[in-house]
Amino acid sequence: MGALLEMAMTMTLIWLVPVVALFSFALGFLVQKLIIERSIGAARAHARRLVEEAERDAEARKKDAAIEARELLLKARTESEQEVRQRQREIQEIERRVLQKEEQLARRLEELDRRLKDLQAREQKAAELERGLRVREERLDHLAEEQRRKLEVIAGLTAEEAKRQLLGQMEEEARREAALIGMRLEEEARETAHQKAKEVLATTIQRLAPDYTIETAVSILDLPSDDMKGRIIGREGRNIRALEQATGVDIIVDDTPEAILISAYDPLRREVARQALQRLIADGRIHPARIEEVVEKVKKDVDQMLREEGEKASMEVNVHGLHPELVRLVGRMKFRTSYGQNCLQHSKEVAWLAGMMAAEIKADAKLARRMGLLHDIGKALTHEQEGSHPELSEQVLTKYNESPAVINAALCGHENIEPQTIEAVLVEAADGISAARPGARRDVLESYIKRLAKLEEIATSYKGVEMAYAIQAGRELRILVKSDVVSDLDSHQLAKEISKRIESEMQYPGHIKVTVIRETRAVEIAK
Repeated sequence: MGALLEMAMTMTLIWLVPVVALFSFALGFLVQKLIIERSIGAARAHARRLVEEAERDAEARKKDAAIEARELLLKARTESEQEVRQRQREIQEIERRVLQKEEQLARRLEELDRRLKDLQAREQKAAELERGLRVREERLDHLAEEQRRKLEVIAGLTAEEAKRQLLGQMEEEARREAALIGMRLEEEARETAHQKAKEVLATTIQRLAPDYTIETAVSILDLPSDDMKGRIIGREGRNIRALEQATGVDIIVDDTPEAILISAYDPLRREVARQALQRLIADGRIHPARIEEVVEKVKKDVDQMLREEGEKASMEVNVHGLHPELVRLVGRMKFRTSYGQNCLQHSKEVAWLAGMMAAEIKADAKLARRMGLLHDIGKALTHEQEGSHPELSEQVLTKYNESPAVINAALCGHENIEPQTIEAVLVEAADGISAARPGARRDVLESYIKRLAKLEEIATSYKGVEMAYAIQAGRELRILVKSDVVSDLDSHQLAKEISKRIESEMQYPGHIKVTVIRETRAVEIAK
């Protein structure tokens, strides 16, 4: 029974499977057909929407095109109206200018008519005056003829005879005047040479009239603010002491607002100190080590500047072909003075004066300028070497192969040496002219500078002295000694010996303080 039931169920299943499959196929077909029909409907609806949107878009574009066309038409009409108005304004402006020109022309025509009438009136008056003058001239001629006839009757001479007598008298007077003129010319001829020399000097001096400035012993350095004074002084004054020791000047910090004073008789020291302070102030780092570094660099730069100054001076006086060392010595004269007169300026002026005088008398102006520029070259070495400046000039000019004429010009006026050339005579005269000008020199300053130089010379003559500077206007002598040569006890003894020698050899007002500085340094380099 169970087997039958199982068989029946199997058969039923076998029969149901195809039926179910067929039903499923039919159902799937119907579903697919519905989906396809729905897709077709959706596509048709989408197509209709696209057509409607295209129609709406076309309508909108049509409207936009119509609006844009109206706007363009309106814009073109507006621009046309503006252009018409602009043209109208231009035409009105042109009409206004034309009217102004017409008015001006009318006024000018009226002025010309008035002037023409004035000229016609003046011409008429001139014609009347001319007729009157002719009448007067005829009357005067007639009167002169009558007077001549009357004189001939009175004198019993004809006009020709009177003329001959008059010419004879004039000839006699001319001969007498000629003799007097000859005597006067002969007298003037004896004075011509002296007068010509005066004219040459006067012409030369008038052509060259430079301003003079007496060299002083103080320079003023402007500061950005008064706060910088404290930084320059440093803690317990160590910075200012380092500056004074490195440069050999006296730095005066007083109540002068935003300024300090640099005092020294040597202009070169003042220049080194001034440039060093300017660089330190600009850099902002002010301490003893930096001060020494900057001072050394400034000394090198100043040495280069001296060479440039020498080249500049040579170009100014038109002197070429100098030895490079002579050029440097010429530049050094910028920082040397003679009785307060700057040596370089003095040498340039002597060169100019001698050259112009040589040109006036047809001598060698080029040689005269060379002699004038180099005639005091020894003064650039007087503070370094022994001997007078003429001796030093002779040595240095001989060393650098200058001509005997140039050497002779440098020695003229010194030690009874006579000039050998006319150019040397002119250089000697130019030297006297330059030195004798009012305000060119000052004897008091020169004696003061010599006293300071003598102080330093006494100090440097002792063994172990490295540097010596006269500061405080000569009231203090600061001496730097070598620590490996001079001991502490020797420093005290050295100060006493120098002070006693100053007392015995020099004359000076007040007191002079002698300060001996002995400094020991230990330097190692970390690598």
